[in-house]
Amino acid sequence: MVVHQHRRRRERAGEAVLAVGVTLAVTAMGGCAGAGSDDRPPPDAAAVVRGAADALMAAGSARARTAMEMATGGTRVTIHGEGGVDFKNRMGQLLVMLPADVKGKAEHRPITELLVPGALYMKNRGAGVPDDKWVRVDTTTLADGNLVTGGATDPLVAAELLRGVQEVTYVGETEVAGTKVRHYRGTTDIGRAAGSASAEVRGALEAAAKGFSKDTVPFDVYLDEEGRLRKVRHRFTYVNNGVIDVSSTTLLYGFGTPVTVVLPPSGDIYAGKIAD
Repeated sequence: MVVHQHRRRRERAGEAVLAVGVTLAVTAMGGCAGAGSDDRPPPDAAAVVRGAADALMAAGSARARTAMEMATGGTRVTIHGEGGVDFKNRMGQLLVMLPADVKGKAEHRPITELLVPGALYMKNRGAGVPDDKWVRVDTTTLADGNLVTGGATDPLVAAELLRGVQEVTYVGETEVAGTKVRHYRGTTDIGRAAGSASAEVRGALEAAAKGFSKDTVPFDVYLDEEGRLRKVRHRFTYVNNGVIDVSSTTLLYGFGTPVTVVLPPSGDIYAGKIAD
């Protein structure tokens, strides 16, 4: 969800993106087995968590499921996404499902999102955008760096955010989707993560470090025996006509599955005004 305004053309696109999540969320009114094994914790839990993004690069690609739960003013909704990520080429594609309205009617078609360094492309955006056109948003100009803007946190950015780990506790062994994992809980700092992130996502995290009122982000992360991120949940809080709490969960599986992302030609990018 876009949280603030930016340069004029992007400003209109950004404000309209916010309407996808926050406005729909207000009008529309994720789990693992418990830990508890007595396995020994790793000698340096923080280093293991910080290395999650590098482990994904080594894996190459994966399938992904996302869930973003927003709570504001007593209203709580969840936006789901599913797709794949090419970690080596820093690209991904998600199909994001918006919540139904209060009567249960699904008024909005799923939004196709393309995730690339520095940009978010959306199709079926609605709000005055023709069905055959895409909306492009520069993520380095978003106050949240696209951590919550599109209704899903870019899985690569979610992993890179862990590079800013401040405190971490090893909870124990458990399972995620039948895979044995180690569960860690702690906090990460957005600004610190930006300083250590890869060049492709650094701009987005730097924007987020300036835009969020709090740099500290609590997380729960589950890593497999190869150090690959299997599941991570971040909890963000920001202010936009009231305090909005966001819990963003990313689940990765099917490592090595080929993922192809084709960007739309420039003629398919919508340049007109986007309704709120």
